[in-house]
Amino acid sequence: MAYTAKDFSALVGMEGFSETLLKNHFTLYQGYVTNTNKVLDTLEAMLKEGKTAVPEFAELKRRLGWEFNGMRLHEYYFENLGGKAAMDKNGTLVKKIVESFGSYEAWEKDFKAVGAMRGIGWAVLYCDCASKRLINFWVNEHDVSHPAGCKPLLIMDVFEHAFMLDYGLKRADYIESFFKNINWAAIEARIK
Repeated sequence: MAYTAKDFSALVGMEGFSETLLKNHFTLYQGYVTNTNKVLDTLEAMLKEGKTAVPEFAELKRRLGWEFNGMRLHEYYFENLGGKAAMDKNGTLVKKIVESFGSYEAWEKDFKAVGAMRGIGWAVLYCDCASKRLINFWVNEHDVSHPAGCKPLLIMDVFEHAFMLDYGLKRADYIESFFKNINWAAIEARIK
């Protein structure tokens, strides 16, 4: 079963994100989908041929995490954008944020600080499935730093391709635009 790239073209026209930036980002995402399928197909063929003890098999198994997570994190990212409605102040998300951080403001300050850290990667709000606590994490590479047993709720891409075309080195301005476009209903659905 091959993965198919989702259509996020409805995001074009979103405030703070140029059409060129978004279309470039969609193309990058398409590459992750394509490469995920290629790696899976190659690994399947190698398994059938009994070529699992060769270095190429091991390297492709390692590469799969990069391509797959690149695909999936971009899907989560695009899905949690395009929102116009305010956060539901009585929803589960706000309640969990307050339980975990003391206030919405403390959470937002922490999340933005994670996104503003030097380096490339992702800022991700996770729910620890065991404790139900919400934690903001920095994910450096697609396949590194994901906390085991946690569910991603809000994903912000802070690789340069996500903002430099529109914002140059002004990552903080990009983060403000990101917050203006969060689809809170998508995050609320993920937490349930």
